[in-house]
Amino acid sequence: MKFVTRALLVCAAVGGVSAVSFAQGTQGVELAGTVMVERTQTVDGVAKTVLVEPTNVVPGEQLVFTTRYRNNTGQPVENFVITNPLPDAVQLARAGDFEVSVDGGSSFGSLSGATVSGADGVSRPAQLADVTHLRWVLPSIASGASGEVEYHAVVR
Repeated sequence: MKFVTRALLVCAAVGGVSAVSFAQGTQGVELAGTVMVERTQTVDGVAKTVLVEPTNVVPGEQLVFTTRYRNNTGQPVENFVITNPLPDAVQLARAGDFEVSVDGGSSFGSLSGATVSGADGVSRPAQLADVTHLRWVLPSIASGASGEVEYHAVVR
């Protein structure tokens, strides 16, 4: 199995924030990753949320990680998998249209069905802070088609 990878590193005030996308299966599906910071700007007295390039981030700031894909194979690609490990410097901000792993990427499922062992060794329901990886399974990508997946995270 061939892995297509795309890495993006953002240097931040809290250290390094990195995002890596792994896609299983098909050579010729191009991936590109970006990270943006959500900030609130007030223009003419109206506050609105904007996405800006991260030059300096601090704990508590919201980030949006995006992985864009494009099928350059000349044929449809079925069951394409994109897996993103969460950088240690961030925690997932909210659930989304993806599966999660709380065990380093060994298994995936819904956050509501995941459990972890607490410091006392007792099993408890997993929380957003426990997520280590995200995974999207795209049922089909038509030849020449493109799209994107994203997740929101908070700088620890």
